[in-house]
Amino acid sequence: MTPGLASGAALIASGTREAQAEFLTALSNDELRALPYLFEFWALPHQVPPEGDWKTWVIMGGRGAGKTRAGAEWVRAQVEGALPEEEGRARRLAIIGETYDQARDVMIFGESGIIACSPPDRTPRWSAGERRLVWPNGAEARVYSAHDFEGLRGPQFDGAWVDELAKWPRAEEAWDMLQFALRLGENPRQVVTTTPRDVPVLKRILGRPSTVSTQAPTEANRANLADSFLKEVRGIYAGTRQGRQELEGVLVEDLEGALWTADVLSGVTIEEPGPLDRVVVAIDPPVTGHAKSDACGIVVAGVRMDGAPRDWSAVVLEDASVRGASPRGWAEAAIAAMARHKAERLVAEVNQGGDLVEQVVRQIDAMVPFRAVRASRGKAARAEPVAALYEQGRVKQLRGLQALEEQMGQMSIRGYEGRGSPDRVDALVWALTDLMIEPAAQWRRPRVRTLG
Repeated sequence: MTPGLASGAALIASGTREAQAEFLTALSNDELRALPYLFEFWALPHQVPPEGDWKTWVIMGGRGAGKTRAGAEWVRAQVEGALPEEEGRARRLAIIGETYDQARDVMIFGESGIIACSPPDRTPRWSAGERRLVWPNGAEARVYSAHDFEGLRGPQFDGAWVDELAKWPRAEEAWDMLQFALRLGENPRQVVTTTPRDVPVLKRILGRPSTVSTQAPTEANRANLADSFLKEVRGIYAGTRQGRQELEGVLVEDLEGALWTADVLSGVTIEEPGPLDRVVVAIDPPVTGHAKSDACGIVVAGVRMDGAPRDWSAVVLEDASVRGASPRGWAEAAIAAMARHKAERLVAEVNQGGDLVEQVVRQIDAMVPFRAVRASRGKAARAEPVAALYEQGRVKQLRGLQALEEQMGQMSIRGYEGRGSPDRVDALVWALTDLMIEPAAQWRRPRVRTLG
């Protein structure tokens, strides 16, 4: 890019309309025609290939962050020469999507795909029967499906573009097959564009010294996204583990031995609770009651008790936890949650406060149905049966429980590995134990017969 074009990029991005008009007016007709296809002029930082002697470039981004455009433009940069018929750095590339249709519709013909990004005199020709792109200079790219990775046996390439690797069904095998095929030229390279997921193949690739990566949130590309889309996804997913992955483009890794994995938590959210037979509010009171105390965990949950216990299902309705509240403050918050959800019972752990917990609650409402519970096992041991209910798909959660989900993701078989106390998770465990675990145990308990 010439210095004039480089300074023009800043003007177009942040200058006034007058400054933009002055810059564009100064360009020749040829420069104006070329401008839309000079990706280095428009590219966002995460879309620019890193410098250095790398083998794999991983572009991780949120939905709509511009990953596909970056991949398509990298392919262009590899195959195009200075003139339309001059050779570029690469001659034979592999383009691999999860399926043939997705590769064709997104990577080739999508709005940010290779065809849309190519200038008229360098646009490749698509041969549907051969699943192949051919450029005017003779370079070609063949399209493959991750489902049919055996097709990578035999061919050889000097470059590859891989899209959404983290959601391929047999990603390890498909990736390994591609590595054997990248053997042409002096320095065959590959680009991976993907929304990050905690899968072994992606972590293995990122851990290699020959890998470089760039990362960006959805917001980075907001100029090219609908405001209504951004508003909607922010409102639903901002602050959640799924939001960190799908919007921020962050690789959210599960703890070793995590009781609640990212995959489990990504599938628990529902919009409406439906009819419930019982609702309880559970409290995990803090040891002290001042601004620097742990939060008082307050969780509301309900259960549908259709049929035998194995058929019961629960819904977590609200995380009403409060931080820095006095004992009276958290007691009022818990009783208010009972009123909002018409709960049948207030369940409170009393290991720390003993009878004082009930006394504080009854100062607010002397008639509240109250049950004191004491922890006789460690936090992880108490949480495991509840986590198993989630794995079985028997517990769902309403939206808006981001802080609770963060704590759930930090609970492992060794205990809580986050900061502070898992106050919200403790309250969740007490609520679901009262609703499902203990009633199921009573259901199974055999009746004692008295012999006369």
